[in-house]
Amino acid sequence: MDILFLKEFRIELIIGIYEWERKVPQPVMLDLEIGLRNSRAGETDRVDDTIDYGQVAARIQTTTCALRPMLVEALAEHVAQLVLSEFDAPWVKVTVTKLAIVRGVKQLGICIERGQRL
Repeated sequence: MDILFLKEFRIELIIGIYEWERKVPQPVMLDLEIGLRNSRAGETDRVDDTIDYGQVAARIQTTTCALRPMLVEALAEHVAQLVLSEFDAPWVKVTVTKLAIVRGVKQLGICIERGQRL
């Protein structure tokens, strides 16, 4: 299976359980690995034969800005389900990283996998 990836995709949104986190959008970093159903794009050189990463990034940006989730787990699940359903990917791995939220911790987050590797 071929895997398309997006690394260090930064978005800003209201996320968190603490009152101070609910007041101002925070930067969050997403890393995605997306399984491809077929690997014809390498042979055909056509974007129609793969998942358009520009469309993936645009849909994530559009849908997440209004989410306001409490947990990184909820954001990761939203992104995973979006990729699986809207882009017909068989498998996706989503890592959500919050930056400098807890004193002494540079990054924290969650990594989830959904679907099935082919």
